[in-house]
Amino acid sequence: MGLYDMTDGDLACKLAEDAGRMLVRLREDSRLTGKKLGKAGDETANEMLVAALREARPDDGLLSEESKDTKDRLTQDRVWIIDPVDGTREYGEARSDWAVHVALAVRGQAVTGAVSLPDLGVTLRSDRPGTEPIRQDRLRMVVSRSRPAKEALHVAKKLDAELIPMGSAGAKSMAVVRGEADIYLHSGGQYEWDNCAPVAVAQAHGLHCSRIDGAPLIYNQSETWLPDLLICHKEDAAQILAIVAAL
Repeated sequence: MGLYDMTDGDLACKLAEDAGRMLVRLREDSRLTGKKLGKAGDETANEMLVAALREARPDDGLLSEESKDTKDRLTQDRVWIIDPVDGTREYGEARSDWAVHVALAVRGQAVTGAVSLPDLGVTLRSDRPGTEPIRQDRLRMVVSRSRPAKEALHVAKKLDAELIPMGSAGAKSMAVVRGEADIYLHSGGQYEWDNCAPVAVAQAHGLHCSRIDGAPLIYNQSETWLPDLLICHKEDAAQILAIVAAL
């Protein structure tokens, strides 16, 4: 089956996995490390993903972290939103908490997504969700390894939640989807490519996804800055949003 004949879900999954395998090979075969490895990975994976999407979905729009943005996508209902290496720092440091994001937004909604965690050998996808993650009695919150957001720390204190430091946005989001955490609250700044694929996957697994003021997440906007995000179990969303609103 050619790329053109695949369903959107199969295409997203294949491209995320292919890019992940390529990135692992690049890290193993090159002598690059750190920022140089991260830059090479971003460029190589982006080239591969963009070429494949142009072949498979020539009529769709495209937004990538690593490509120059054009406003042509704003006139299109279907737009692919990709992050070739989510967590470039973690990838360059040979950590496992980085990801590849491939998502499709339709009329502003994250409808299809695949998030590959290459070093874990796992890809999570919106069109084939697994079981809904189980909420723990003592909630667990994933936070940045280096700069935990003040809102996240405040919510964790109010809920007596355990803090789990972790790298990329994709890794944090998928920790909730995989049942390794219960809350991902981010307020330190993101772009559409940082969370479109994770949100598509998380929503398909029955999780709540919104801005931290409760507003919906809208994609394919002229301004791609999408600075905050909440992914959690639906039963905890109202309480978490109320705690943030009271700050």
